[in-house]
Amino acid sequence: MKFRFLLLTLLLCFATYAQNVKTIKGSITDQGSNNEPLAYATIVIKGTEIGASSDENGKFILDAPEGIHTLEISYVGYKTKEVLINTAKDQIITVSLEAEDNSLEDIIITVKTNKGSESALLNEQRKSLEIKQNIGSQELSRKGVGDVATAVTKTSGISKQESSGGIFVRGLGDRYNSTTMNGLPIPSNKPDTKNIDLNIFSTDIVEYISIDKTYLARNYGDFAGGNVDIISKKNNSNGFFTIDLGANINTNAVGQKDFALQGGRNYFGFSKNSQPANALQGFNFNHPYKLKSVAPYAGNLGLSGGKKFFIGTEGILNTFATLSFSNDYGFKEGINKTVNAQGIAINDLYQKTSSYNTNTTGMFNANYDINSNNNISYNFLFVNTSSLKNDNLRGYMRDIAETEEGGILNRNTYEQNQLMVNQLLGKHILSEKTTFNWGAAYNHIKSDMPDRTQNKLMFNENIGGYGLVGKTASDNHRYFQNLTEKEYAFNASLDYNFAKNEDDSYKGKLVLGYNGRFKERNFEANQFILRLANAYKENYLVDENNLDGFFNQQNYEAGYFDIETFRGNKNNPNALEPQYYNGKQSINAGFVNLEYQLNSKLFAVLGLRYENINQKIDWKTQLDFAGGENTLKKNAFLPSLNLKYELNGTQNLRFAFSKTYTLPQFKERAPFIYEEVDEVESGNPNLYASDDYNFDLKWEMFPQNDEVLSATAFGKYIQNPINKVTISSSANDLTFVNSGNFGYVYGLEIEARKNLFYFNDDDNNKLSAGVNLAIMKTHQELDNEKIKQETNYSAQFTNSTSGFTGASNLLLNADVTYFKEWNERNIIATLAYNYNSDRLYSIGTEQKGNLVDKGFGSLDLIFKTKLNKHFTLGLNAKNLTNPAIKRMQENTNEDILVRSYKLGRFISASVKYTF
Repeated sequence: MKFRFLLLTLLLCFATYAQNVKTIKGSITDQGSNNEPLAYATIVIKGTEIGASSDENGKFILDAPEGIHTLEISYVGYKTKEVLINTAKDQIITVSLEAEDNSLEDIIITVKTNKGSESALLNEQRKSLEIKQNIGSQELSRKGVGDVATAVTKTSGISKQESSGGIFVRGLGDRYNSTTMNGLPIPSNKPDTKNIDLNIFSTDIVEYISIDKTYLARNYGDFAGGNVDIISKKNNSNGFFTIDLGANINTNAVGQKDFALQGGRNYFGFSKNSQPANALQGFNFNHPYKLKSVAPYAGNLGLSGGKKFFIGTEGILNTFATLSFSNDYGFKEGINKTVNAQGIAINDLYQKTSSYNTNTTGMFNANYDINSNNNISYNFLFVNTSSLKNDNLRGYMRDIAETEEGGILNRNTYEQNQLMVNQLLGKHILSEKTTFNWGAAYNHIKSDMPDRTQNKLMFNENIGGYGLVGKTASDNHRYFQNLTEKEYAFNASLDYNFAKNEDDSYKGKLVLGYNGRFKERNFEANQFILRLANAYKENYLVDENNLDGFFNQQNYEAGYFDIETFRGNKNNPNALEPQYYNGKQSINAGFVNLEYQLNSKLFAVLGLRYENINQKIDWKTQLDFAGGENTLKKNAFLPSLNLKYELNGTQNLRFAFSKTYTLPQFKERAPFIYEEVDEVESGNPNLYASDDYNFDLKWEMFPQNDEVLSATAFGKYIQNPINKVTISSSANDLTFVNSGNFGYVYGLEIEARKNLFYFNDDDNNKLSAGVNLAIMKTHQELDNEKIKQETNYSAQFTNSTSGFTGASNLLLNADVTYFKEWNERNIIATLAYNYNSDRLYSIGTEQKGNLVDKGFGSLDLIFKTKLNKHFTLGLNAKNLTNPAIKRMQENTNEDILVRSYKLGRFISASVKYTF
């Protein structure tokens, strides 16, 4: 009763208040850019703390008390305008702001205020002195993109590695690229990669993504392909709160009669990941072998909100927070074959893979404009991801299971990654000529693979069923690995404007800066070998669906099997000492950048950067029981040049040149064995850095504020490129080497974005299309003798030249979008197509041909509708064509299919409510 009375009282108060409140609607435009929408301008009722910001389309809504008020409209770099308004009735106004001047500072845009709209980002691209591509939150929403890895593939020249968040920029993979967030570096979440898995970043936290394919002196020099900078979302409204709900299915997964995964794992992806303290004293592992049936229906829940606070007469504090959880199921099946140079099968298996993934993301940021000259912002991000996967492979295994029934390899893998990012950034305008920018970050990564299980079985006619295989130590095992990495990063730069013109603008700007990056990685692993007693190997019948019936405490005590590590069993007091490698890396860098307007059309940016790099690793592994250490040192001088020539008001011609380097990663230099289902690799302490030379020539045209047409010719020359190759050994293991003296990449990128039709001559009812295309060629020399001289390994390449692994000669993205907006409603429907041609997966050795992933395309349909100012509905159907993904081994006599599967279609629905 009390609750009802309170609710009634609140409703009456609200109704009374609403009678005296009027709504002001309007648009803010840029007078100097043909009245294009001006996003994120500030609108305040003078003398009050009532205010709002214009959205990405320049529109705003403001509730104000009835009466006569003065609206104050402002934006950095524009003259503040005051407008007198009478709110006796609801008002709709349009206000055009005039830029303060046309100085170089206005031309070289460094986006601090969030600009997620396509038109705003194209406008930035047009004005910038740098060659860059941006993709914003508006375009990501239109194309139904859910993660950053998929987002960057919507730009020209970038493709994604299937089933991972790894990307290839202009044919160059993980080692050649870099990742930052708000301009500060972030670490990798995996031991085997340089860059963080971009799949873990939901686009819900993204304002826009900036992709630099040309090098600039302010960036770290470990760069050849591109740098992906994730600009985190910030609040630019007076206040909001939204709830997102969704559901999704994978047609392959729901189509299984019995979809099953390993039991005992946490649904939300938070698990206890420590290994048993007494692992060698008994069978004390927590997770069962038996699979558990699961209904593969998934979804998501997200909460986000923001609030603007006016502090004093000048201060504005914008806050934004989001918390979300999402999950998904997947299933794929098909052949997995290994053949020799003559095409004879070594393994001929049929593989089924079931998977379950989770993502929990929390983010908070606060952006404080102390006054018009000083800004400080803080960003916090926490991401927890998990992946649970069951791989079941059945068929022919040479020397192990050669009967018609064959053998079974079963592996359960669980991975959990946690990322924490803390950033503090500041900008201070010290004078008309001088600006100081700074940033500091502390990042922490924790990556666990707790209790991976593997078992190998073979069919034995003598026992009428399957027995466990015990030919090698790793046939049956439980595996634990743990990685932690801490990183500190610092940025500082001082900008000085000079050479003042008669109109008070400046021709030049000198930038002096420092970057520091210091990271420490600790990696350790233990593989518990389940060594079978001779009487209980192939000739002892086991139930393939109930291995818990064999591997248990009772059978351990009975002597059916023993448990040991690479150091020995329980009789060795040091047996539980893990394999490990530790890495420390420090980079101290200073740079100078000179920007100058040579004449009314020609602008130049000349940069020089010096880096002092020190990378040290120490280890103790099964490849080196005694342990060892190795240090890589490098002093790098990195020049860069960017030129921009304005052909006219809508067209630019750009040129860029730079020298950079490619640094080996900790894992690539540590002699530690990594075992995948179908390959084994280890690091090479003799690996060293490559040097890279980069060239770009670009023409671009911007017919309208949301249209672009561009063409870019590019080339890269790489000295001493690094590759993962198969070495000559009894096991044909993989390692990393400087495989030749040089390699190169060249190609052409084309991008077009065009409004095709305006229905009823209305910009809010139109059909638009976009396409980007990349055509490229990669080449590298392969030198067996170089590897023999520089390392302790030898390799026998089948060919003396090769392309780069991961590179496609053709990449295509195309989309068509229908958009209609009326009142407070809209409809967005997008049909998007993506295609990549054949790409090299692995370089052939020992007369075996290259492994090549065949080209394929995928088609997505995205539909969203805003029913009113509160409700938005969405429906996505992805990978509609569901192509077969194939891998061929291109032997001399014939091409052999060695891998084939389909991913299935992905269907999702969502509802969003904004308060």
